[in-house]
Amino acid sequence: MFSLAKENIKIALSSIRSQLLRTILTVIIITIGITALVGILSAINALENTISSDFASMGANTFNLQRYDFTIQTRGRGEREKINPIISYRDAKEFKEKYNFPYTQTSISFTGTAGAEVKYQTKKTDPEVNVLGVNENFLANSGLEIESGRNFSYFDIENNVNVCILGADFKDALFNGMDPVNKTISVRGAKFKVIGILESKGSTFGNNEDLRVLIPIQIARSLYNQPYINYNISVMVDDKQMMEGAQDEAIITFRNIRKLQPKEENNFGIMRSDSLINQILKITGYLNFAAFIISFITILGSSIALMNIMLVSVTERTREIGVRKALGAKKNTIAFQFFSETIIIGQLGGIFGIIFGMLIGLLVASVAGLSFSIPWLAIGIATGVSLIIAILSGLFPAIKAAKQDPIESLRYE
Repeated sequence: MFSLAKENIKIALSSIRSQLLRTILTVIIITIGITALVGILSAINALENTISSDFASMGANTFNLQRYDFTIQTRGRGEREKINPIISYRDAKEFKEKYNFPYTQTSISFTGTAGAEVKYQTKKTDPEVNVLGVNENFLANSGLEIESGRNFSYFDIENNVNVCILGADFKDALFNGMDPVNKTISVRGAKFKVIGILESKGSTFGNNEDLRVLIPIQIARSLYNQPYINYNISVMVDDKQMMEGAQDEAIITFRNIRKLQPKEENNFGIMRSDSLINQILKITGYLNFAAFIISFITILGSSIALMNIMLVSVTERTREIGVRKALGAKKNTIAFQFFSETIIIGQLGGIFGIIFGMLIGLLVASVAGLSFSIPWLAIGIATGVSLIIAILSGLFPAIKAAKQDPIESLRYE
């Protein structure tokens, strides 16, 4: 039995080689369908990886008070339904003083500028550095780690000490790979002693997380005193089970700060990092569904093309079928031969489609600055789909070949 199957596979391979052009065109058709499937799923997978890693670094036990919720309702003409006031420094400072929920720590920060120029001796960066004013809890609440040096202390923040923490890119941008700790840099004319270097975070959606300077919040306020600055409030809860209680207490505290009446709606938003991840992943779920629909249409065309080509092949080889049956070949043997050809062609298309699809996903991830990983799920789906294509496309031609009458087949010209 095994030897017969082996012989049939040899005959199938020989037939494929004898009709090389047709085989190549068929493989290309299947490859296009599988490439579309794997390419789209790979790109979406890279997007999910990037989003998850970026927001997961904040920790599932962190929530933020912000100007708006993540979802903003709009009117028909695109106008905001409700314009919330900014979170001012007074709001943020008062919240930090009044919010006393146990086992929590509060971080206050704001972005002074996204176009600063940082100098060290005779060297300077391009004017594209983010300068953030922060307090001593910012690093812990943001999931940031120190590579060398130390974090801000309570003393640094309360006494407005001219110290700073730099992103990882500054080691090469200003210091030629030397350790910047204890060096002095200049930002907008103010001198700062470097006390720490952050671990590399990479670039996300074109925003370089490693090219930023963190300075004490009061010093940042004196350097960047433009009106209507919106401050960020982040609260970390040591025990995740206390998250709901901590959020409720934060809402009550901030409503009191805003002097809202019991019937008035919140004029601010609250966001948990894991809730945002879930909302974004829900959106990518819709993208996955759309990818499957697009790929299904392409793969359906591939299946029809493969079946049509195999039917033509059966018709052209009618006399060959008659000869084999006259020599004693059974229906199952004939069917298996044509079925083997379809399976081989389908799997070749699947392999090339997976390779090209992964390359497309890698290209998209590289251009967009996303975190690419091997999409095992997409590969598994593509392998299964290419096998199903081959089975469905080869079943009818194989049955048709097996039912050929040997006498009529020998007469066929």
